[in-house]
Amino acid sequence: MDAIRTLLRELAALFVDDGSLAISAILWVAACALGARLGLPSGWLGAALAAGLAVILVENALRGAARKS
Repeated sequence: MDAIRTLLRELAALFVDDGSLAISAILWVAACALGARLGLPSGWLGAALAAGLAVILVENALRGAARKS
């Protein structure tokens, strides 16, 4: 049973290396989806989605680099 738990943990780690990155991205996508449901212009939402995810990724990469050094 312990081997199965270890296997599942390792499998999940392949897809989610950093939990804060995954949670931030999910929350940002949800916020943009909420904006779409509220009727905001889709062109602006697409740009906001791309820019927000890029900022989240850069922030996470900088935090990871600072942690390594």
